[in-house]
Amino acid sequence: MPHHGNEEEHNSSRDQSSKRDEPVIRDHRKVDPVTGEARHPEGGQSPSEADSDGDALAQAEEILNQVEVPAEESVAQGTEAAVAAELKNDLLRLQAEYVNYRKRVERDRAVAGEMAVIGVLNSLLPVLDDVDAARQHGDLADGPFAAIATKLENALKTYGLTRIDETGVEFDPTIHEALIQQPGDDIEVDTVSQVLRSGYKSGERVLRAAQVIVAVPA
Repeated sequence: MPHHGNEEEHNSSRDQSSKRDEPVIRDHRKVDPVTGEARHPEGGQSPSEADSDGDALAQAEEILNQVEVPAEESVAQGTEAAVAAELKNDLLRLQAEYVNYRKRVERDRAVAGEMAVIGVLNSLLPVLDDVDAARQHGDLADGPFAAIATKLENALKTYGLTRIDETGVEFDPTIHEALIQQPGDDIEVDTVSQVLRSGYKSGERVLRAAQVIVAVPA
């Protein structure tokens, strides 16, 4: 076919047209057939870089997993538990205070009752002295007044009243009041030889010491 113009331009156009018509072959093989090394796509990472990034991500994930970040529900439950624990402690403290208060009230009530009994017994000691004097003079040998005196003494014993009137026992300054001292024969310690006025105790409490005559070693 005839053509016009420069021969060189005509040949260049024909070469470009033939190149467009030639098929394009792309090699997608992952292993280079010449070097035997693995191929990586453009912008990809080498296996060492990928492994390095994977290790870093794994370490970061492990660190994050070890950090406990409470959720809203956990925070709410923790707050409720703290409030419940505080209320329980307050209740236990109030209970302990109540127990101590009740023990103190019972102790004070017992002491008050004991003091009331002691007050009554002290007020009756002069009456008992009159009963003893009447008995020593023979006025209460028998008859209704003797029976009344015996009932009174027995009733007072139920409240823990005991008489201190023993003779021949060692002198004890906690329960005896020595009015007279006399030398005694064949004695080694101070001994009660005679009781001038009886003493009384209520339990372990001495209401009145006995007035006595004491025999002392010669």
